[in-house]
Amino acid sequence: MSATSLESFQRQVSELLLRHRSILDILSKCDQAGASVHRSVIKAVTECGCIRVDAGKQAYPPDLTLEQARGVLSTHVSGSLCDTCKEIISDQLGKQLFYTASLCNVLNIDLDRVIADESSKCSALGVFKMA
Repeated sequence: MSATSLESFQRQVSELLLRHRSILDILSKCDQAGASVHRSVIKAVTECGCIRVDAGKQAYPPDLTLEQARGVLSTHVSGSLCDTCKEIISDQLGKQLFYTASLCNVLNIDLDRVIADESSKCSALGVFKMA
């Protein structure tokens, strides 16, 4: 997302948010939106079946380079989201971003600055940024 579109999105959210203007409402909506994202991914696995989760301990031999480790470590996801699940999850992520922008607005935080700062940290710290 470019800076202009982030600024525009944050401004648009500010203009649209009327009902849940209290920080307490926004915080609860952020939690609810995050839970909805999780639930949508879970449904893609358990109801649709377009993706599958096969998780286990990551095999990480100590003698691997970081580049080699990227090829060895797994996301634990196999398959691909079908168009329906991708649309549902994208919609839920959009709601999550809406409430994140709302929180930024109430606290007078520039969302574009947050993303730029995080990107700088990722660039500076590289793999040591692993969170």
